[in-house]
Amino acid sequence: MLRNIVLFVVAVGAIAYAIAYAAGSGAFSDTEHAGLPEARAIGQAVLDFKRDATEEAALEVGVARPKQILFGDLHVHSTFSFDAFTLSLPMAGGDGAHPVSDACDFARHCSSLDFWSINDHAITLTPRRWTETIAAIRQCNDIAGDEANPDLVTYLGWEWTQVGATPETHWGHKNVVVRGLDDTEIPTRPIAAGLPLGIESINDELPGTALMGALGLYTREGGGLEFAAYQNELMKVTDCPRGVPVRDLPLDCRESAATPGELFTKLDDWGFDSIVIPHGTTWGFYTPMGSSWDKQLTKKDHDPQRQTLIEVFSGHGNSEEFRPFEEIVFDENGQPSCPEPANGFLPSCWRAGEIITERCLDEGLGEAECESRAVRARQLYVEAPNNGGHNVVTQSTVQEWQDAGQCRDCFQPSFNYRPKSSAQYIMALGREDGAGGPFRFNFGFIAASDNHSARPGTGYKEVSRLEFTESRFGNFRNTPVGMVFDPPEFSSEPVPFEFDPSTAGPLAAFEVERGASFFLNGGLAAVHSESRSRDSIWEGMDRKEVYGTSGPRILLWFDLLNGPGRGPSPMGSQVELAENPIFQVKAVGSFQQNNGCGPDAAHALGPERLQRLCQGECYNPTVVRRPITRIEVIRIKPQRSADEAIVGLVEDPWKVIPCDGDPEGCVGTFVDEEFSSLGRDVLYYARAIEAPSDAVAADPLGCRRDEKGRCVQVDPCFGRPDDDECLSQTEERAWSSPIFVNQPRSEPEVAAR
Repeated sequence: MLRNIVLFVVAVGAIAYAIAYAAGSGAFSDTEHAGLPEARAIGQAVLDFKRDATEEAALEVGVARPKQILFGDLHVHSTFSFDAFTLSLPMAGGDGAHPVSDACDFARHCSSLDFWSINDHAITLTPRRWTETIAAIRQCNDIAGDEANPDLVTYLGWEWTQVGATPETHWGHKNVVVRGLDDTEIPTRPIAAGLPLGIESINDELPGTALMGALGLYTREGGGLEFAAYQNELMKVTDCPRGVPVRDLPLDCRESAATPGELFTKLDDWGFDSIVIPHGTTWGFYTPMGSSWDKQLTKKDHDPQRQTLIEVFSGHGNSEEFRPFEEIVFDENGQPSCPEPANGFLPSCWRAGEIITERCLDEGLGEAECESRAVRARQLYVEAPNNGGHNVVTQSTVQEWQDAGQCRDCFQPSFNYRPKSSAQYIMALGREDGAGGPFRFNFGFIAASDNHSARPGTGYKEVSRLEFTESRFGNFRNTPVGMVFDPPEFSSEPVPFEFDPSTAGPLAAFEVERGASFFLNGGLAAVHSESRSRDSIWEGMDRKEVYGTSGPRILLWFDLLNGPGRGPSPMGSQVELAENPIFQVKAVGSFQQNNGCGPDAAHALGPERLQRLCQGECYNPTVVRRPITRIEVIRIKPQRSADEAIVGLVEDPWKVIPCDGDPEGCVGTFVDEEFSSLGRDVLYYARAIEAPSDAVAADPLGCRRDEKGRCVQVDPCFGRPDDDECLSQTEERAWSSPIFVNQPRSEPEVAAR
């Protein structure tokens, strides 16, 4: 009898294991595919309107021989990306998969872009997903028609997604975009980033197939089976051997590069034309406190031939502005401590101490004891791994943290702002190159969406917060990658935080709820291009004759009038000049939008796809332009040595050109009368500012301030009803690429890019 019971239990266990293993292997769910785009090309009348409207506006502000200004998005994720896939699951409030083919149709007919690229996280692009991505991108281009005048240019790319646990090991995220689409022009596999915290293989950190299957069955109504199948495919890919030339590696392995230097070496090994674009540099969700771009300015970890553009704005917020505040300080031995509030900034570590003090006093404990606990809370905060300092204060709420850690006077800043990784700080860095010349980051500026639902260019209208932004990010707590199995109890004592992957999901350490309020509809890249062709757009990017916008299609020209060439030197130029530079900037506001979608998009997609993909709202311009209210000019004097303080080198704004609100645009001409006497190289760029308008999450926390300016109550975007777009007034803008004006060297001046 006992033997039969044991056999029965073993049999049941074996059956349960087999079912769980099958579920974890994807037997009970469909495999997600990239799909092939099917929607037809944009109608010629739409393309003619774009061209004619830009040319007419250019002529109105005196641009004699205008190039076309084309708008695109070089940072787009489909649900092949791990985070995008997880957000698409019902357990996260998602509406299902959005494949690469969706992105093509969205770019073509919803946002009506001129170019875009796919940039899924390389680490989750299995060989099958990569092959299907290539096929979808090629099909998107095949639909575009005439190669000399396509309706849409689509580039292939991926994201190199690196996160370090400390400022010394953190390099950040970079998009790689390749020029061509022939087999001889693209790599066999994308190149992922090295894994943090000494992890040798991503497969070592994932649960087994049976365990994933059991979890999938348990959460099947929330998409758990699909999640298990996704993970199983990822686990089957083995890591490529290290130290092997890229063309000699196995076809089906996962290739990685631990540092930017290794990435550039591998791209050189492939030998294809590519651009590397850093992004989200100030986003403190994953960027460790105190992170700085100083360490990246080396010949090993910066390739000025490939890493030529930087993303200053996206749906993850603005990364442009430098501020002198500090979120953490280190002593000469590298030991961290919490700085006091200064420069209009409340460090999160300091606020942790305040919250503990408030709790302590509420319990009736003495001031000395409460202060002692506050001091300990601040120190534990700065010592916490994985940006998990807020976990030192148990059971804390978004309301308790007020606006700690945020840049209060930045334009739509990224969450938990890291100023030493801002574009302005990066552009102010300078070193000697060892050969009598400077070594710097001479980046052109762009913006992007960083959209995670296969929707390139979502900034065309301030609508659909839940679908067009990553505001569902806060729902990660409801998924297997955000679970905390044993949350600590509420306490007035600070609790040391140690991230334990055996009891928590990989995102359990982060401030997902508060950070979810900061997601925006995103920006756009603009290129001054001779034509709509693939090569012409690429050449414009290569010249850095590009700019970014916070979403609207603002037209912007920025030129050095007395450069060394025959005509003006446009944005992105690098010149040597012996006299004071004379500049001219011209800006024309974006078109106001009609509600809904135009007939071309409606006919191309049909009502059901138009609603799910575009949310019933497309780029649908009127002929009325928004006014430009002012143009701001920023002057940056790059360091002459590594020990020169950055504070004082960034002048923002250096000049302000008022505009009269004429919808035909604004023109300003100015001279830097100090350049010759400064005796140092200088760079300049322009910001064109539109009249105030409503935007999604422009005031992400909804702070109510007391008479001293302290944020005492918040009304965050995350957690609001689904139909609340969290609109607030903001001043949309465009950022030109810099013009780099250098002092003459020993050789005669030659214009360069």
